[in-house]
Amino acid sequence: MKIESTNMRDFVAISDIISLLNMASGFLSIIFSINQEFRLAAILMIIAIMFDSSDGWVARKTNRQDELGFGKNIDSLSDIVSFGVAPATFLYCCINTTPGIFQIIVILVSLFIVICGVLRLTRYNVIAGKIDTTDFIGFPIPGISLILASYYLSGLFHPYIGLILAAFVSLLMISNIRYPKFDNIPLIAISCILILLLILPINLTLFNINIPAILLLLFCLYYLIINLIKK
Repeated sequence: MKIESTNMRDFVAISDIISLLNMASGFLSIIFSINQEFRLAAILMIIAIMFDSSDGWVARKTNRQDELGFGKNIDSLSDIVSFGVAPATFLYCCINTTPGIFQIIVILVSLFIVICGVLRLTRYNVIAGKIDTTDFIGFPIPGISLILASYYLSGLFHPYIGLILAAFVSLLMISNIRYPKFDNIPLIAISCILILLLILPINLTLFNINIPAILLLLFCLYYLIINLIKK
């Protein structure tokens, strides 16, 4: 490869820009978490998932030629920001801890999310195209952001449950459990509607519970658990 062929415009495609929007959403979520704007931080994690879900589709529709794997790498690096560092920062910042053993536990669980995220994405890149399955191996990494974000937005968030849930989901990300790819069109459509209702300034609450958020959380937990039981 000649140095002249390493110009960035020769690498970046439309789908990569969408991956960068995914990463930008995750980064902004981190900033809002640090500033204790947790609702916006949660919404930005969900927006990052929307970008992540569409970059592959755009790559296929635009006939992306990616022999060097630039797109795969930029997607994975963006994912670790949005679905590794962002949920870890969100969890740490939204749990108001005082110095002591509980704060150490929060730090360790947050670090565990990032470690499992890196391991999950690295394994995916290594085995992609080399195993005879179309399923995800391990729980998909965007799931932890969706679970934590919807749990917080539901109005039912509890620090202890949040920590346990985050640690459990992180373990499943690096497990060998097969999770089928999303092909249930009605369920996908309902999930998209729920996500839009969360993002848009529409107040749909009952007894101080955000209905779209709790339904989205239940969908995620169902997908998480039903495949664990099938194992």
